[in-house]
Amino acid sequence: MNKRDFLKTGFVGALGLISIPSLAKGRNLLFSKQKEFILPELPYAYDALEPYIDSETMMVHHDKHHAGYTAKLNAALKNYTGPPPANVKEILTNASQYNDAIVNNGGGFLNHKLYWKFMSPEGGGTPNGPVAKAIQRDFGSFDNFREEFNTAAIKLFGSGWAWLIIQDGKLKITTTANQDNPFMDTLPEDQRGFPLLNIDVWEHAYYLKYQNRRAEYVNAFWNVVNWEFVNKRYDKVTRS
Repeated sequence: MNKRDFLKTGFVGALGLISIPSLAKGRNLLFSKQKEFILPELPYAYDALEPYIDSETMMVHHDKHHAGYTAKLNAALKNYTGPPPANVKEILTNASQYNDAIVNNGGGFLNHKLYWKFMSPEGGGTPNGPVAKAIQRDFGSFDNFREEFNTAAIKLFGSGWAWLIIQDGKLKITTTANQDNPFMDTLPEDQRGFPLLNIDVWEHAYYLKYQNRRAEYVNAFWNVVNWEFVNKRYDKVTRS
Protein backbone atom coordinates (compact mmCIF):
# COMPACT_ATOMS: atom_id res chain seq x y z
CA MET A 1 0.00 0.00 0.00
CA ASN A 2 1.47 3.35 -1.02
CA LYS A 3 1.24 6.54 0.99
CA ARG A 4 -1.70 7.89 -1.04
CA ASP A 5 -3.73 4.69 -0.56
CA PHE A 6 -2.85 4.63 3.14
CA LEU A 7 -4.05 8.19 3.67
CA LYS A 8 -7.26 7.56 1.71
CA THR A 9 -8.01 4.39 3.69
CA GLY A 10 -7.25 6.12 6.97
CA PHE A 11 -9.55 9.03 6.15
CA VAL A 12 -12.45 6.73 5.24
CA GLY A 13 -11.90 4.72 8.42
CA ALA A 14 -11.88 7.85 10.57
CA LEU A 15 -15.03 9.09 8.87
CA GLY A 16 -16.73 5.81 9.68
CA LEU A 17 -15.76 6.13 13.32
CA ILE A 18 -17.41 9.54 13.42
CA SER A 19 -20.58 8.89 11.46
CA ILE A 20 -21.61 5.39 12.61
CA PRO A 21 -22.03 6.23 16.31
CA SER A 22 -23.86 9.39 15.27
CA LEU A 23 -26.27 7.35 13.17
CA ALA A 24 -26.80 4.96 16.07
CA LYS A 25 -27.95 7.89 18.16
CA GLY A 26 -30.12 9.34 15.39
CA ARG A 27 -27.82 12.36 15.17
CA ASN A 28 -25.69 12.02 12.05
CA LEU A 29 -24.46 15.58 12.27
CA LEU A 30 -22.19 15.23 9.23
CA PHE A 31 -24.95 14.47 6.75
CA SER A 32 -28.24 15.56 8.34
CA LYS A 33 -29.51 18.96 9.37
CA GLN A 34 -32.14 17.70 11.82
CA LYS A 35 -32.37 14.44 13.70
CA GLU A 36 -35.71 12.71 13.94
CA PHE A 37 -37.42 12.47 17.30
CA ILE A 38 -38.21 8.90 18.31
CA LEU A 39 -41.40 7.75 20.01
CA PRO A 40 -40.36 6.85 23.58
CA GLU A 41 -41.23 3.36 24.71
CA LEU A 42 -43.63 2.96 27.60
CA PRO A 43 -41.66 2.31 30.80
CA TYR A 44 -44.05 -0.55 31.68
CA ALA A 45 -46.46 -2.98 30.02
CA TYR A 46 -49.79 -1.78 28.59
CA ASP A 47 -51.71 -3.48 31.41
CA ALA A 48 -49.33 -2.48 34.22
CA LEU A 49 -51.55 0.35 35.51
CA GLU A 50 -54.76 -1.66 35.69
CA PRO A 51 -57.34 -1.46 37.12
CA TYR A 52 -56.88 2.33 37.17
CA ILE A 53 -55.91 2.77 33.52
CA ASP A 54 -56.77 -0.10 31.19
CA SER A 55 -54.46 -1.72 28.66
CA GLU A 56 -56.61 -0.80 25.63
CA THR A 57 -56.47 2.87 26.53
CA MET A 58 -52.71 2.70 27.05
CA MET A 59 -52.20 0.96 23.71
CA VAL A 60 -54.29 3.45 21.73
CA HIS A 61 -52.98 6.43 23.65
CA HIS A 62 -49.30 5.54 23.20
CA ASP A 63 -49.23 3.72 19.85
CA LYS A 64 -51.70 6.00 18.04
CA HIS A 65 -51.89 9.42 19.69
CA HIS A 66 -48.32 9.82 20.98
CA ALA A 67 -46.94 8.20 17.83
CA GLY A 68 -49.02 10.61 15.75
CA TYR A 69 -47.58 13.68 17.50
CA THR A 70 -44.08 12.28 17.02
CA ALA A 71 -44.55 11.70 13.29
CA LYS A 72 -46.16 15.11 12.74
CA LEU A 73 -43.40 16.87 14.68
CA ASN A 74 -40.75 15.28 12.48
CA ALA A 75 -42.72 16.17 9.36
CA ALA A 76 -43.11 19.80 10.47
CA LEU A 77 -39.40 20.13 11.23
CA LYS A 78 -38.44 18.99 7.72
CA ASN A 79 -39.69 22.32 6.39
CA TYR A 80 -38.07 24.39 9.15
CA THR A 81 -35.20 26.50 7.83
CA GLY A 82 -33.75 27.75 11.13
CA PRO A 83 -31.07 26.13 13.29
CA PRO A 84 -32.09 22.58 14.30
CA PRO A 85 -33.34 22.41 17.90
CA ALA A 86 -31.39 20.18 20.26
CA ASN A 87 -34.54 18.83 21.93
CA VAL A 88 -38.25 19.51 22.33
CA LYS A 89 -37.79 21.56 25.48
CA GLU A 90 -35.75 24.00 23.40
CA ILE A 91 -38.64 24.26 20.93
CA LEU A 92 -41.20 24.97 23.65
CA THR A 93 -39.13 27.46 25.64
CA ASN A 94 -38.73 29.37 22.35
CA ALA A 95 -42.23 28.64 21.04
CA SER A 96 -42.61 32.18 19.72
CA GLN A 97 -39.89 31.42 17.14
CA TYR A 98 -41.58 28.32 15.68
CA ASN A 99 -44.73 27.75 13.66
CA ASP A 100 -47.90 26.23 15.11
CA ALA A 101 -47.32 22.77 13.64
CA ILE A 102 -43.93 22.46 15.34
CA VAL A 103 -45.12 23.87 18.66
CA ASN A 104 -48.39 21.94 18.85
CA ASN A 105 -46.82 18.61 17.96
CA GLY A 106 -43.76 19.33 20.07
CA GLY A 107 -46.06 19.88 23.03
CA GLY A 108 -47.90 16.65 22.27
CA PHE A 109 -44.58 14.82 22.11
CA LEU A 110 -43.15 16.14 25.39
CA ASN A 111 -46.39 16.23 27.39
CA HIS A 112 -46.97 12.54 26.75
CA LYS A 113 -43.33 11.62 27.33
CA LEU A 114 -43.62 13.15 30.80
CA TYR A 115 -47.09 11.70 31.44
CA TRP A 116 -45.89 8.09 31.04
CA LYS A 117 -43.06 8.73 33.51
CA PHE A 118 -45.32 10.44 36.02
CA MET A 119 -47.11 7.10 36.43
CA SER A 120 -45.83 3.77 37.70
CA PRO A 121 -47.25 0.36 38.71
CA GLU A 122 -45.47 0.94 42.04
CA GLY A 123 -46.82 4.48 42.36
CA GLY A 124 -49.63 5.99 44.36
CA GLY A 125 -50.00 6.86 48.00
CA THR A 126 -48.66 10.06 49.47
CA PRO A 127 -45.32 11.62 48.57
CA ASN A 128 -42.29 11.78 50.78
CA GLY A 129 -38.98 13.59 50.59
CA PRO A 130 -38.52 17.18 49.41
CA VAL A 131 -41.72 17.29 47.31
CA ALA A 132 -43.81 16.33 50.35
CA LYS A 133 -42.24 19.17 52.33
CA ALA A 134 -42.81 21.63 49.48
CA ILE A 135 -46.45 20.57 49.16
CA GLN A 136 -46.95 21.04 52.89
CA ARG A 137 -45.30 24.46 52.70
CA ASP A 138 -47.23 25.77 49.68
CA PHE A 139 -50.64 24.07 50.04
CA GLY A 140 -50.92 23.45 53.78
CA SER A 141 -51.41 19.69 53.37
CA PHE A 142 -51.35 16.94 50.79
CA ASP A 143 -55.16 16.73 50.94
CA ASN A 144 -55.45 20.42 50.10
CA PHE A 145 -53.05 20.00 47.20
CA ARG A 146 -54.87 16.97 45.80
CA GLU A 147 -58.24 18.69 46.04
CA GLU A 148 -56.94 21.78 44.22
CA PHE A 149 -55.26 19.67 41.55
CA ASN A 150 -58.42 17.57 41.06
CA THR A 151 -60.55 20.69 40.72
CA ALA A 152 -58.23 22.14 38.08
CA ALA A 153 -58.18 18.89 36.09
CA ILE A 154 -61.90 18.22 36.30
CA LYS A 155 -63.05 21.76 35.52
CA LEU A 156 -60.69 22.40 32.61
CA PHE A 157 -62.99 23.06 29.65
CA GLY A 158 -62.33 20.93 26.60
CA SER A 159 -59.01 19.19 26.04
CA GLY A 160 -55.77 19.87 27.85
CA TRP A 161 -53.61 19.18 30.86
CA ALA A 162 -53.41 19.95 34.57
CA TRP A 163 -49.94 20.57 35.97
CA LEU A 164 -48.00 20.93 39.16
CA ILE A 165 -45.18 23.33 38.36
CA ILE A 166 -42.47 25.12 40.28
CA GLN A 167 -42.29 28.84 39.61
CA ASP A 168 -39.78 31.09 41.36
CA GLY A 169 -39.17 28.39 43.96
CA LYS A 170 -42.85 27.90 44.80
CA LEU A 171 -45.20 25.08 43.80
CA LYS A 172 -48.24 26.04 41.79
CA ILE A 173 -51.12 24.28 40.03
CA THR A 174 -52.00 25.40 36.53
CA THR A 175 -53.71 24.13 33.39
CA THR A 176 -52.97 24.38 29.68
CA ALA A 177 -55.24 23.92 26.71
CA ASN A 178 -54.68 21.38 23.96
CA GLN A 179 -50.96 20.47 23.90
CA ASP A 180 -49.56 23.63 25.44
CA ASN A 181 -46.80 23.15 28.01
CA PRO A 182 -45.63 25.33 30.93
CA PHE A 183 -42.20 25.74 29.29
CA MET A 184 -43.71 27.80 26.46
CA ASP A 185 -42.71 31.44 26.24
CA THR A 186 -46.03 32.26 24.56
CA LEU A 187 -48.04 31.52 27.71
CA PRO A 188 -48.91 34.21 30.24
CA GLU A 189 -46.14 34.49 32.82
CA ASP A 190 -48.34 33.17 35.64
CA GLN A 191 -48.78 29.89 33.74
CA ARG A 192 -45.09 29.26 33.06
CA GLY A 193 -42.79 27.08 35.13
CA PHE A 194 -40.93 23.81 35.38
CA PRO A 195 -43.31 20.82 35.19
CA LEU A 196 -43.23 18.46 38.18
CA LEU A 197 -46.42 16.47 37.48
CA ASN A 198 -49.13 16.38 34.84
CA ILE A 199 -52.36 14.61 33.99
CA ASP A 200 -53.82 14.30 30.52
CA VAL A 201 -57.51 15.22 30.44
CA TRP A 202 -58.04 14.83 26.72
CA GLU A 203 -60.90 12.35 26.30
CA HIS A 204 -58.65 9.81 24.60
CA ALA A 205 -56.79 9.47 27.93
CA TYR A 206 -59.79 7.99 29.73
CA TYR A 207 -62.89 7.60 27.57
CA LEU A 208 -62.61 3.88 26.77
CA LYS A 209 -62.79 3.04 30.47
CA TYR A 210 -64.49 6.00 32.13
CA GLN A 211 -66.57 7.45 29.27
CA ASN A 212 -67.65 10.94 30.38
CA ARG A 213 -66.67 10.39 34.02
CA ARG A 214 -63.54 12.54 34.02
CA ALA A 215 -63.66 12.98 37.79
CA GLU A 216 -63.46 9.21 38.31
CA TYR A 217 -60.39 9.02 36.09
CA VAL A 218 -58.72 11.93 37.88
CA ASN A 219 -59.30 10.32 41.27
CA ALA A 220 -57.96 6.97 40.01
CA PHE A 221 -54.80 8.71 38.78
CA TRP A 222 -53.53 9.15 42.35
CA ASN A 223 -53.15 5.38 42.66
CA VAL A 224 -50.37 5.36 40.05
CA VAL A 225 -48.53 8.68 40.55
CA ASN A 226 -44.78 8.13 40.41
CA TRP A 227 -43.65 10.27 43.34
CA GLU A 228 -40.07 9.07 42.94
CA PHE A 229 -39.92 10.67 39.49
CA VAL A 230 -41.62 13.83 40.78
CA ASN A 231 -38.95 14.09 43.47
CA LYS A 232 -36.18 13.64 40.89
CA ARG A 233 -37.53 16.51 38.83
CA TYR A 234 -37.95 18.69 41.91
CA ASP A 235 -34.37 17.95 42.94
CA LYS A 236 -33.14 18.69 39.40
CA VAL A 237 -34.72 22.12 39.19
CA THR A 238 -33.97 23.20 42.78
CA ARG A 239 -30.29 22.21 42.52
CA SER A 240 -29.68 23.79 39.12
